[in-house]
Amino acid sequence: MSDKTFGFETLSVHAGAAPDPATGARALPIYQTTAYVFEDADHAAALFNLQTVGFIYSRLTNPTNAALEARLATLEGGRGCTVASSGHAAQVLALFPLMQPGAEIVASSRLYGGSLQQMKNTYPKFGWKAEIVDADVPENFKRAVTENTKAFFIESLANPGGVVSDIEAIARIAEASGVPLLVDNTLATPYLCKPIDYGATLIVHSTTKFLSGTGTSMGGAVVDSGKFDWSRGGKFPSLAGPEPAYHGLNFYETFGDMAYTFHSHAVGLRDLGPSQAPFNAWLTMLGIETLGLRMERHCANAAKVALHLEKHPAVAWVNYAGLPSNKYNKLAQKYLPKGAGSVFTFGVKGGYDVGVKVVDGVELFSHLANIGDAKSLIIHPASTTHRQLSDEQRVAAGAGPDVLRLSIGIETVEDIIADLDQALAKATA
Repeated sequence: MSDKTFGFETLSVHAGAAPDPATGARALPIYQTTAYVFEDADHAAALFNLQTVGFIYSRLTNPTNAALEARLATLEGGRGCTVASSGHAAQVLALFPLMQPGAEIVASSRLYGGSLQQMKNTYPKFGWKAEIVDADVPENFKRAVTENTKAFFIESLANPGGVVSDIEAIARIAEASGVPLLVDNTLATPYLCKPIDYGATLIVHSTTKFLSGTGTSMGGAVVDSGKFDWSRGGKFPSLAGPEPAYHGLNFYETFGDMAYTFHSHAVGLRDLGPSQAPFNAWLTMLGIETLGLRMERHCANAAKVALHLEKHPAVAWVNYAGLPSNKYNKLAQKYLPKGAGSVFTFGVKGGYDVGVKVVDGVELFSHLANIGDAKSLIIHPASTTHRQLSDEQRVAAGAGPDVLRLSIGIETVEDIIADLDQALAKATA
């Protein structure tokens, strides 16, 4: 299929998968195998030397995973993709070709709490340093750049606060600094936002969330735009220098705009091993078929719920970029014209104690640590996902003591609102 002649919904159903040539099966097969038979010794040698494309071992490549990779690359407008076992695994995999001991990354303070934990406490164990800045002021990235900076990292639509990043402005600074811009597009999905169109180099996803849509399948993905010159300035020797494991092969010279994706499979998945299970890839492929339909309902419901909560007497504030009163509404109109997503936060009057009572009082909502499910979900970040952070870090990340995060599902919206009303009434009685 040509990705230039079909709409998003058509590509969501067809990209990366065709009838099985061996059996005629219309559904994508699950290739539940660890390894693949070689045609002969020469074929095996060519595969291991990266002289021909094919399947060797499912830690590196798998036909079911390859179908998902093709679909995600198509939907994001990228050149290639590598799927991983989780969103966090995808973040490590994304940075792995870029970083080395002493290297630095400039990251937004408005990130998922687990991502900030990675940046602050785990990456230093690799010798990587993360400089955390307020992304509301793009110039903060420019001020944080040093000669050791290798990447910028932001979320298009931040979790949990629903903050919209000015992707284009930050991308310009990244380009001038000679580093790639990595954008976590999990909350927006390519249906709502395509960061590559605004200058992003690499897209990271937790496919566990909206892409899968059912809360059944762990996974992550890294999509490469194919537009970055990895030889620029000699900053990325893993991609544009001799690779000792492949007899000095230079990935950028050999594979051009597919260098990053080939490296992620041949080195990243080989050495780090965060491979996605084929069954999870298969379930995610099914989920993506209805992505456009689901995101329409998610966004429509979220907009109604946010408007209702904005007027609720027990609610101090609502941070949803789709509201005209929100400080990020103008950016949302630019980057998220189809809707501002379905994950947002609001503050309850009474702070921490009332917030805990609300999550204990819901009936339709599920209190759990996930987002992007067809079901409506709720959590109190300060006592759960962001509890490892200091009070100051939680507030900076939009997860203060009064904050509740909602992931609005696709149920009847009146039922969603009624459940929140009754929980708020009990919590503030």
